[in-house]
Amino acid sequence: MSNSASKTNPGNFFEDFSVGQLIEHATPRTVSEGDRALYHALYPSRFALHSADTFAHACGLPESPIDDLAAFHIAFGKTVPDISLNAVANLGYAECRFIAPVFIGDTLSTTTEIIGLKQNSNGKTGVVYVRSFARNQNDETVLEWVRWVMVRKSNLEAPTPETSIPDLASVVEPASLVVPEGLTFEGYNTALAGQPHLWGDYAIGEKIDHVDGVTIEEAEHMMATRLWQNTAKVHFNTQAREDGKRLIYGGHVISLARALSYNGLANAQMLAAINAGAHANPCFGGDTVYAWSEVLDKAETDTASVGAIRLRLVAVKNAPASDFRLKGEDGKYAPDVLLDLDYWALMPR
Repeated sequence: MSNSASKTNPGNFFEDFSVGQLIEHATPRTVSEGDRALYHALYPSRFALHSADTFAHACGLPESPIDDLAAFHIAFGKTVPDISLNAVANLGYAECRFIAPVFIGDTLSTTTEIIGLKQNSNGKTGVVYVRSFARNQNDETVLEWVRWVMVRKSNLEAPTPETSIPDLASVVEPASLVVPEGLTFEGYNTALAGQPHLWGDYAIGEKIDHVDGVTIEEAEHMMATRLWQNTAKVHFNTQAREDGKRLIYGGHVISLARALSYNGLANAQMLAAINAGAHANPCFGGDTVYAWSEVLDKAETDTASVGAIRLRLVAVKNAPASDFRLKGEDGKYAPDVLLDLDYWALMPR
């Protein structure tokens, strides 16, 4: 009789990764209207371009694409069983580019290359750096990103790999941003978008308190993680953490903060890139999330009616964001800061 344990997958541990390794992830995912409906049920997202075909038609697109972060979550979820099933935490993001919109009926598949490794001094964990690519049914790349994740070791006696930390850009250069084919904001309807403030109305250094707060429910978080087929143990299994708590998936916080940013940035219609991101402190069910943004930069694009705006999006928990807190005098994130995300968005000029 064969050993049934050999048929199950315990996930990769730190010692199982090697620089240059390519992983083709299982379970391609065809995007449905249900994905859009559930995304909007989970997050208070009201961006018009992702809500109405008629609005998308007026902006030169064939139909309304799904929210950019919904596409990111679907593609990201493919990587979890192979990359972060045994993770302690997802640590950061860089060089993320949204290359093409994702529409209902598209099928997404994801491939990952291991681009760096660094074992931690405790010998029990290490940091794995990966670059992932999501492609549609036409083998067109729609999304790419780098992330680094802390992963447990299974065999503590496994040799320490040579440290290799990739040299990553601190910001995606404006020239590398992709304006989707056909997108135009000529004749853009600010009334239907919900706010009059366009690209020229924002000043570098300006800070915006997004005012609203949303309390995270355990059930919503677990539904979201299952929706994205994210199998990381720390999000489901209370025995996977010493404190017995389920860690809220970082992408859940990102989407919640992005949805809250509508109040003040309703015309930042599409994500073009994520420059950097950090999950500064853990989030748990029952925490109430607020958000604020800072305008870091602005750039023109090759499409005259479309401007790019670089934003820092900060999510905080259990206290309003009106004091724009981020880091203390010691340079460390304040304990109530959940997310620090630096991204480019496309906005009508």
